[in-house]
Amino acid sequence: MTARRQRMAWIAILVLGVALAAVLGSAAFRENLMYFHTPSDIAAGVIPQGASFRLGGLVTENSVERDPDSLRVAFRLADCEHEVPVVYDGILPDLFREGQGIVTTGSIDGEGRFVAEQVLAKHDENYMPPDLAEALDDGTGHSCEPFKAVRAASAS
Repeated sequence: MTARRQRMAWIAILVLGVALAAVLGSAAFRENLMYFHTPSDIAAGVIPQGASFRLGGLVTENSVERDPDSLRVAFRLADCEHEVPVVYDGILPDLFREGQGIVTTGSIDGEGRFVAEQVLAKHDENYMPPDLAEALDDGTGHSCEPFKAVRAASAS
């Protein structure tokens, strides 16, 4: 084998190695990508059971139920049209309360409940994830009826 053919073979191996690394990196990135959804997306059935994703909405009034013997908390998360039961086993953020906009990370179990692994509450009065604010907008620039008072109170 001549020196030129040897160099070409090494270049081909290098190119194949870089291409393989790019394919594997892209596959790993797609696997770990976390999508944001609303309760309406869950009601529409666009999310497969067991898939991990972020769910955002407002904690429904009078829906928080705490287990006195553990850190388990059950509550309902809603957007303008639908509600989803959520179960979380852990310490909730200090800013968590009914009527609060939150984002949770987890998956749907076999009973249709969202099992949260993490709960994030907004960090100040002016923050709401853009996707969540858009989902709670009724098209007139105001949030849907059930949440107008909550959004007005949190904006002041």
